[in-house]
Amino acid sequence: MDLGLTGTLALVSGSTAGIGYAIAQALVHEGARVIVNGRTAAAVDAAVAKLNGMAANGALPFAGDLSTAKAAAEVARQYPDVEIVVNNLGIYEPKDFLEITDEEWQRFFDVNVLSGIRLAREYLPAMKKRNWGRIIFISSESGVQIPPEMIHYGVTKTAQLAVSRGLAESLAGTGITWNDPAAWPGAEGAP
Repeated sequence: MDLGLTGTLALVSGSTAGIGYAIAQALVHEGARVIVNGRTAAAVDAAVAKLNGMAANGALPFAGDLSTAKAAAEVARQYPDVEIVVNNLGIYEPKDFLEITDEEWQRFFDVNVLSGIRLAREYLPAMKKRNWGRIIFISSESGVQIPPEMIHYGVTKTAQLAVSRGLAESLAGTGITWNDPAAWPGAEGAP
């Protein structure tokens, strides 16, 4: 399949393994250059080497904790021309609601929500100038069907859906798209 992504620059947060790596791999196969992100240089370098074995120079490294404002600013400084942002970074942990501390709520919000918001703020101005861009939040059915053993996780996934929906509304009529939960099959108003 040709999605017309050849030569575009994409950033996939949390992409050294799992779903993030699979997304990075698919983008490289589509001809995009992909910034691979993880917290450690060793994990990032290993994923970049593996991806570049499939498509030379298709993957670029960024080691840093994108749940922090400092790392979000640094990735934008190093790679200012990102056209596609895939907010995959996320954590989860089963825990009884009464045992979730304020610090844990804050950590989940920083990693699962603010990481994507910060990246969107960093890259949206250039996307607006180009009138083209893609910003995707990898959420979960847990954002709609809150798991009782992971309420803190479900709340952050619901927040991602709200951010996506609000930004989709604010960017209507532009060449910038967001994953829009209202367009999901079965959603109210969806085809």
